[in-house]
Amino acid sequence: MDIADHFALQSGSAPLASGRLGKLTVTDLGMVRIPSGKLGACDPFVYLEDPVIVRIPPGDYPVYVTVADVSEEQDGSHMREAYLSLVISDATATQVEAAPSLDGPPPAGEFFGVVVDAGTVAFVDADSVSRCMPEDGSSWYDDVFDPDDDPRSWFAVMDADKPLPSGLANLVMPRATAGENVVLAHSGWGDGFYPLLQTKDAEGRVTGIHIDLGVVGKFEEEPSVETAGTPVPSGKSDQSSSKGWLSKLLGR
Repeated sequence: MDIADHFALQSGSAPLASGRLGKLTVTDLGMVRIPSGKLGACDPFVYLEDPVIVRIPPGDYPVYVTVADVSEEQDGSHMREAYLSLVISDATATQVEAAPSLDGPPPAGEFFGVVVDAGTVAFVDADSVSRCMPEDGSSWYDDVFDPDDDPRSWFAVMDADKPLPSGLANLVMPRATAGENVVLAHSGWGDGFYPLLQTKDAEGRVTGIHIDLGVVGKFEEEPSVETAGTPVPSGKSDQSSSKGWLSKLLGR
């Protein structure tokens, strides 16, 4: 994978899947707490209890979303999230590759990725979910994600225009005792399977973990996949035709 085809955390213009150029902007989503060193990447509304896990040093890390203007006029009328990125180091990234799971890297030419069925991706500390979310997972939708007329609900916060732009959120989990949180963003074109990548500096040290949402770069035929933990061939595609039940409900 060529670093020249990776546009996370970049401003300026980048090639879109359509072949046009699109303007990129980067938004700071604040910090995510990863006390266990087990970074979970997932669709938080479907797979929060079962994320793809990458091991990183325990700590608090800044998270950013790179957003692309995909409108023909390049006037900001149609914006799509292109990458969700956790930054480990400010060193210049010189290489990009498939991120490893807890068991190690995927086979050559394949990658692990995030299965999305609710139009959203997130970073979270994998070990904090069981402690910091309600014990009864079946109640999360009604009690946390979308309780009636509650401006603190996760859906309501994501739909609001502040403190972060609409479609983005940094949320402390309901039973958190030390600020354990989830950082969320809408997933570009919607549902699908998105590669989990890592960037490295010239010395081979990891600088960041990125969910590539298939909005910018060079794209090939979409790979088939059944589970997020199963490595698949390293093609990427425009996901505009892939929408699940919640994306349709939310108009994503």
